[in-house]
Amino acid sequence: MAPYIRISLPHQTLELHDGQGTLLRRYPVSTAKNGAGEQNGSFRTPRGRHIVRAKVGAGETANTVFVRRRPTGEVWTPQLAEQFPGRDWILTRILWLSGKESGHNRLGEVDTMRRYIYLHGSPDTVVMGTPGSIGCVRMRNHDIIELFDMAPLYTPVDIVEFGISVGSWEDLGKSATPVREAVFVEEQKVPRHIEVDQRDRVSRHVIARDGDGRAIGTGRLLPDGQLGRMAVSADWRGKGVGRALLERLLEEADRQDQRHLALHAQTHASGFYRRFGFVDEGPEFMEAGIPHQTMVKR
Repeated sequence: MAPYIRISLPHQTLELHDGQGTLLRRYPVSTAKNGAGEQNGSFRTPRGRHIVRAKVGAGETANTVFVRRRPTGEVWTPQLAEQFPGRDWILTRILWLSGKESGHNRLGEVDTMRRYIYLHGSPDTVVMGTPGSIGCVRMRNHDIIELFDMAPLYTPVDIVEFGISVGSWEDLGKSATPVREAVFVEEQKVPRHIEVDQRDRVSRHVIARDGDGRAIGTGRLLPDGQLGRMAVSADWRGKGVGRALLERLLEEADRQDQRHLALHAQTHASGFYRRFGFVDEGPEFMEAGIPHQTMVKR
């Protein structure tokens, strides 16, 4: 299946996943110093769903300088940088983005492509992992070369205002608990004594946090490969948080060499898990008064 890119503004990272959620690469990046925004002339990095609309620079030497997507014949060096201290250096390769959401990042004064927003290479002196660009997403040269070769035209690119962390219950339990309380106990009326169990302390947990550090989603992975307690705050649903949580759990399972995964999906959500290679096993059943389906992935 086709690869997929997610750029986290809070974490200043770019992740490349395959079509079933497996992490292929994770790179540090540098997005806009002015923060997030879609308005033309804002010098901010646009958010939301995009695609790679054009690829420029195949076969060019690392540090090749581009102006208006054309190689100038120059190769960046510290000496060249001293001659042109005010230039915004676009080097090596360009992945030109186009927005997919009309009125948000497509057409009019918020059009990502007409704003010339790229993923591109940068001088070795540029610091990654912290905002610093004037709207584009800066990458190290060897990283953009690798990504350029792995991401075909029309690869989906989501630029999001959340990041995912992984850790123990001791590390993340205080953040996970309010999300689970809100989703399971308050919203779905799951009895608290069922929602809370002793397996939390032996599990690995993932937390999604927004740009202000507020927990907005969570999930866990048990030592036996059971995934569960997937929950996303109501105001963040439909924004890719659940997908990011599941992908991070799959990454953690791979890191632990767990080759047989299972979960009890609420039946209405089973289609979501099928997109990641999970398949039904056995009949539907009731759990905490909610229809569930056992699903497995090998």
